[in-house]
Amino acid sequence: MPWRPHRDGRGRWPVVLRDATFEPPIVLRPLRVDDERDWQRVRRDNAAYVQPWEPTLPPGSPARTPVSFRQFVRDLDAEAAADRAMPWCIEVGGRIVGQVHLFGIVRAAQQSAAAGYWLDEAVTGQGIATRAVALALDHALGAGGLHRVEVNIRLDNVPSLRVVERLGLRDEGVRERFLHIDGGWRDHRSFAATTEDLAGSTLMARLSQV
Repeated sequence: MPWRPHRDGRGRWPVVLRDATFEPPIVLRPLRVDDERDWQRVRRDNAAYVQPWEPTLPPGSPARTPVSFRQFVRDLDAEAAADRAMPWCIEVGGRIVGQVHLFGIVRAAQQSAAAGYWLDEAVTGQGIATRAVALALDHALGAGGLHRVEVNIRLDNVPSLRVVERLGLRDEGVRERFLHIDGGWRDHRSFAATTEDLAGSTLMARLSQV
C-alpha cells in the first residue's frame, strides 16, 4: 500500500521499502510477531558489537519494565500508527540484519524527525547500512511528508560516520553531552538533510553516481 497523508498529517502504516538494485534486495519492513526467533538471534549475536552505541537511561531514571517481543512489536506499530515514528527492520535474503528507525516525528510547522540504525556485524562493509538509511530518508523527505531528517552520531563511531559521508549529509557540528549512550552523556555530531538539499533528486540516486 503506498503512503498517503491523512488530512491531519498522519501517515498510514505499514510502509515497505525495497532496493532491488542490491543482490539480494534490501527490504525495509515493519517487524512482525513471528520475527522473534530471527530478531533475538541477531541481537544476541551482536550484543557486544552494538553496546557502545546503545541508548541507556541516566541515573535516577525509572527502570524500564521488560516486555515480551509481542508487546515490543505492538509498541512499535502503535508509535507508527500515531505518526510519531517509522520503525523498520532491515531484511536481506529473507534474514533480519538490523533496524532503521525514524523517530521523534514533529509535524505542523517543523515537519522533522531523527534517524537511528544498527546493523549485524557479519554483513558490515557491504553498503547495506548506507542503502537502508538512504531508503528511509528518501521516503521520509518524499512520500513521508517531512522537510528535515537528522542523524546524530558519536564522534568515535567511525562506521556510522562513513555512512553519512557517503550519503553527503550536511554536517551541522557537535552537540556536547547530547545523548545518554552506553552509560554516560556522549558528544554527538549532527548531520541533516532537507528537501532542498535533495533538489528533486534522492539519496539513492546519489549512491548510484558514486
